[in-house]
Amino acid sequence: MKTLKNHLIGIDNGDVVMFSDFESGGKMWTGDGARKVTKAIKFSQSYKDVPMVNCWLSMWDVSNDTFGRMDVQAENITPEGFKIVFRTWGDTKVARVRVAWQSMGEMPHDDDWQLY
Repeated sequence: MKTLKNHLIGIDNGDVVMFSDFESGGKMWTGDGARKVTKAIKFSQSYKDVPMVNCWLSMWDVSNDTFGRMDVQAENITPEGFKIVFRTWGDTKVARVRVAWQSMGEMPHDDDWQLY
């Protein structure tokens, strides 16, 4: 559990199109095996420390000819931003994906002192 120490709490969110490979014949739609797409996200303001970040699919367009396999994660989280990572594998054919995210954490306060 993350414990917040001050009353300044920031919440940021967004919705990001990760890719749209159906029209362009991209690797997510035509490929096999392990595939990965990464998007860098910058927060509206920097947090005081590393925030909590949640990601989830907000749109998933996949072929019904194969099983839908996917993994969505927030990685490399810093006070300034993070990376959304979408992965699929096997024979899954993904036309397009959109991922929503939300972050929450302490914000800097004017009374925060940096002595060293």
